[in-house]
Amino acid sequence: MKKFLLGSAGLVALGLSAPASAADLAARPYTKAPPPVVAAIYDWSGFYIGVNGGGGSAHKSWDFVDPATGLLVAEGSHNATGATAGGQIGYRWQAASWVFGLEAQGNWADFSGSNISLSQVSALTGTPTRNRSRIDAFGLFTGQIGYAWNNVLLYVKGGGAVVGDKYDVFDVPTGALLASARETRWGSTVGAGLEFGFSPNWSVGVEYDHLFMGRRNITFTDGFTDRIRQDADIGLVRLNYRWGGPMMAKY
Repeated sequence: MKKFLLGSAGLVALGLSAPASAADLAARPYTKAPPPVVAAIYDWSGFYIGVNGGGGSAHKSWDFVDPATGLLVAEGSHNATGATAGGQIGYRWQAASWVFGLEAQGNWADFSGSNISLSQVSALTGTPTRNRSRIDAFGLFTGQIGYAWNNVLLYVKGGGAVVGDKYDVFDVPTGALLASARETRWGSTVGAGLEFGFSPNWSVGVEYDHLFMGRRNITFTDGFTDRIRQDADIGLVRLNYRWGGPMMAKY
């Protein structure tokens, strides 16, 4: 009987102590979920202005136009090569990852080259003549379409081109200038570029342009005419500053 009473008392004591032990347990701390990660998305939209520099080569082919028959007599070809520097201004707008744009570009150039004529001689001395071509300026007026991977833009372009040409004919033995001519020639252009946005408003890139300038009859100061064909290849490094189009947040 005594053992039974002692056992019952022990069970009661355990029952009374259980709630107190549970109450003594510390509450589980509440941890707030971390905020979602925000990724910055580069926006290419907005007006921009920039500078560029590089080099180019224009392929020139001269054909003498016989004044009596109108037939062409080949004089040969040469490449007018050199450096260029200039600027550009444009506007781009972005739709999802596609980027569209319009741009005007103007450049000073110093592309020069020459060859000794294969068929013509000086009318005064009967000695060989040298034909020289120069491009001293060009302009491009183009539309663009590109695809952007965040701050990297790959684009193609196409539109109109204009070049300022100067032509000279020299006597080979003496170097004397025999005749000259100037022209402003319009044509077309296609090109492609890769641009990297290294800050919200600044970008740097490289670009290649091919100019299709066709054939044209050029009358020189001595009264004779040559049909001159030309096209050009130009490589540029470009730096642009853009207004508007801040970086967008993407969750």
